[in-house]
Amino acid sequence: MNETMNTEVILTAALTGAGDTVGRSPHVPVTPAQIAASAVEAAEAGASAVHIHVRDPETGAPSRDNALYREVVERIKETGTDIVINLTAGMGGDLEIGTDDPFAFGAGTDLVSGLDRLPHVEELLPDICTLDCGSLNFGDGSGVYISTPDMLRAGAKRIQELGVRPELEIFDTGHLWFAKQMHAEGLIDDPSMFQLCTGIPYGAPADPGVLQSMVRLLPAGAEWASFAIGRMQMPWVAQSVLLGGHARVGLEDNLYLSRGVKATNGQLVEKARGIIEALGARVVSPDEARAKLKLRSAR
Repeated sequence: MNETMNTEVILTAALTGAGDTVGRSPHVPVTPAQIAASAVEAAEAGASAVHIHVRDPETGAPSRDNALYREVVERIKETGTDIVINLTAGMGGDLEIGTDDPFAFGAGTDLVSGLDRLPHVEELLPDICTLDCGSLNFGDGSGVYISTPDMLRAGAKRIQELGVRPELEIFDTGHLWFAKQMHAEGLIDDPSMFQLCTGIPYGAPADPGVLQSMVRLLPAGAEWASFAIGRMQMPWVAQSVLLGGHARVGLEDNLYLSRGVKATNGQLVEKARGIIEALGARVVSPDEARAKLKLRSAR
């Protein structure tokens, strides 16, 4: 992999995520109206793309409700905002193992097949959807994210049939190994698109050497981005760009603009854009991102 600085950067804003962040910041969007407004704010701040989860409007809990995804996308489009739409397809992989009886699954379990994670993608045909490329011990305790090779092959095939570009979510090096295997099997079309996710316990740590190693393992011609969570979010914008990649920021991964100062998605995009431009690069427009990634909407 050629590790040269990227001067034309796709900047994604990950708006809300599925983490337990709603009570920790008043700026985390919850309702479809709030999520759509946050997408418009990010676009106006200069983001090329938005990565979208949805939440139960009453509780703030993560959701897989098609109607919520539909409302968010429709609300964004009704504003006339030009932004690349990236919908998560990772929901439905949560398994909470029982402490005493491993078959007594906990209340946090939400586990469905690979294909059953895609109905909103089938209906809405976004520019991009995510594909989480492996299983992972997710934090301390007994929570595991499940994404098996069989699930991934079935999901990748269906996404390919729909003409949607999968963003291959890589939380550890074994995930990258298997994503490359799917690419070799023809389940992933070129240009392949990788998101190198760092700092999530217990996947790949937010370590520059680890990121560089993963970049070197990417297939030739791949487009890629990376992010780190928490206080490493902004340093990782520079890390990505300097190694030849794109960047992601947003309230899914980090709640703060600076120490003790809660951020909005627009403010995080503005700060990231400033870092990118200070490096001598620029953030590309949504249309330029579509052309770079050969998205269906640009064909």
